[in-house]
Amino acid sequence: MRISFYGAAHEVTGSCTILQAAGKTIMIDCGLEQGPAIYHNADLPILPSEIDYLLLTHAHIDHSGKIPALVAGGFKGHIYTTAATEKLCGIMLQDSAYIQEFEASWHSRKAKRSGEKAYTPLYTVADAQRSMEQFVACRYDTDYALCDRISIRFTDAGHLLGSASVSVTVKEGDKTETVVFSGDLGNKRRPLIRDPQIPPHADYVVIESTYGNRLHGERIDYAKQISRIAKETFDRGGNLVIPCFAVGRTQELLYLFRRIKEENLIPGHPDFPVYVDSPLAVEATEIYSSNLTEFYDEETLALLEKGINPLRFPGLRLSVTSDESIAINRDERPKVILSASGMCEAGRIRHHLKHNLWRGESTILFVGYQSEGTLGRAILEGTERVKLFGEEIRVCAVIEQLDGISSHADRDMLTDWLNSFPSKPKTVFVNHGNDTVCDEFAYTVRQRLGIEAIAPYSGAKYDLISGMCLEEGVTQRILKDPPPHPKHRQSSAYTQLQSAVKRLQAVAESYRQGANKDIAKLASQINSICDKWD
Repeated sequence: MRISFYGAAHEVTGSCTILQAAGKTIMIDCGLEQGPAIYHNADLPILPSEIDYLLLTHAHIDHSGKIPALVAGGFKGHIYTTAATEKLCGIMLQDSAYIQEFEASWHSRKAKRSGEKAYTPLYTVADAQRSMEQFVACRYDTDYALCDRISIRFTDAGHLLGSASVSVTVKEGDKTETVVFSGDLGNKRRPLIRDPQIPPHADYVVIESTYGNRLHGERIDYAKQISRIAKETFDRGGNLVIPCFAVGRTQELLYLFRRIKEENLIPGHPDFPVYVDSPLAVEATEIYSSNLTEFYDEETLALLEKGINPLRFPGLRLSVTSDESIAINRDERPKVILSASGMCEAGRIRHHLKHNLWRGESTILFVGYQSEGTLGRAILEGTERVKLFGEEIRVCAVIEQLDGISSHADRDMLTDWLNSFPSKPKTVFVNHGNDTVCDEFAYTVRQRLGIEAIAPYSGAKYDLISGMCLEEGVTQRILKDPPPHPKHRQSSAYTQLQSAVKRLQAVAESYRQGANKDIAKLASQINSICDKWD
C-alpha cells in the first residue's frame, strides 16, 4: 500500500491524494487550486486513464473542481460519493465550467489583439455534464466493494450537506488495513446538518488542518447577533448586504433568517425582505430543500415532520435573472441581500457593494473567511476606497463580521475526532492547512495523542506497510519577491527589519478571530507607525 499527495499539501486548496493498493489506483478528491499558491505542485505521475476509482469527500470546488478535466483527459472509472454531493456537483461543476469557458474567451480576445495564442479552458460545460455520468451515489455507514480486496465506507463529516470522511479497507495477503480520509470536518452545532461522526476503525488517517492552530472560541447565538446588526441597519434606513458562498453558507443563513422571522427578533421590522441574488445559490437551495432527509440533523427533521420548510419564510425573494438582480437596488425598503461570491472577487455581490458601500446607513456583514489579497479582505481591514466597474467608491457603510462562524472544525475538535477512534491509528498524515499550520497540527497530534504524525509536501510518497518515505515531495516555495540586486547587498539592519515585518504579520494573523475593537486598535497603531515614516 502506497499513498501519495498531489494537492492541499502545506496548502489549503486543491485536495488530491493517490492510494495504490491491491493492484488498483484510487484517487481521493480531485480539487481545483484556488487563491495564490505557496509551493510548486508535483505533477501527477500517472495518466487519468490509469486511475481505477475516484472517491469524493464533498462538493466544494477545492475538492471536486478538476473532475471534468480528469474525465476529459481519459478517466473512465466510477466516481463514488454521497447522493447529496452528487446533486450539488451537478450544479457546481457546470457553474465552474461556465467560468472556465468565460475566462478563456476573455483572455483569448486579449491574446488575439496582441498576436498571442488563444487560451483553452481547463474544461467545458460539456465535460462537466459528461463527468456526472460516472457518479455513483452511496449512503452513509454502508460498506461498498470496489473489487474483491477493496471496500469503502462513507461517514458523515458534518461540513456540508453530503460531506463525508471516506474509509478505504484493503486486503493484501494476510493483512487488512484501513485508511481513513477525513475530508473537511465540520464545526459543531451548525444549522441543518449533523455534527461530524466517527468512522468505525482506522489504521492510517489523512486529516485536514484548516483551523489546526486555532480555536473558534465561545459559541454565540448567531441569530441574535444577526438580528442586532440588522435592526441597527434597518433603523438607519439602510440595507444589510451579506457576501456569502452560494452553497452551504447561504442555506445556513436562510435557516437563521427563518428563525429570526418566526421569533420576531427584529422588532419594528417584521416584514423586511431577504433577497438571495445568485443563480447557483438558488439552485443549491432547491437541492437543500429536496428529499435528502438522511443528511439533516434532528432539529431540521423535526421541522420537516411539522410540514415546515427550514429554508422558506415570508419575505424571501429568489433572484435568478439579471433583470431581477438589477431590480433589487431599485427597491428602496431596508432589506437583506445575500449574494455571491463570498470574498467579493466576482459575481453579483460587486454590484450590491457598488450601490451600498458609499451609504453610511447600510451595513456590509462578512460571514466567512476573507483570503489575503481579496476585495472582501481589503474592506474588512478598513480600506477607505475601492474600485468597482471602473468607478472609485468611498467606503462609508458600517463593516461588521460575524464572530466565530466557520464550517471547519477547530484544533481541539480535530484532535477530539482523532482521539475518538476505538484504537489509535499507526500514522496520521496532516494536509489541507496553511503552510506552517500543517506542521503545527502534526506536532499537536504527536504531543497530545502520542501518534506519529507527518505533514507531507506535494509529491510525497509513503509505503504504509513499511512506514518508509519513498519520496519527500516538492519543498521549494514559489518565490514571491525578487532577490536583491547583486550590486546592492542587504544590510544586517534591513534583514532585522524584514524579520520584524514577518513577526508583525504573525501577530496580525493571531488577531483574525479577535474582537473587532482589538483588531481596530492594532490596525490604528500600525497605521500610526506607517504615517510617521511615509
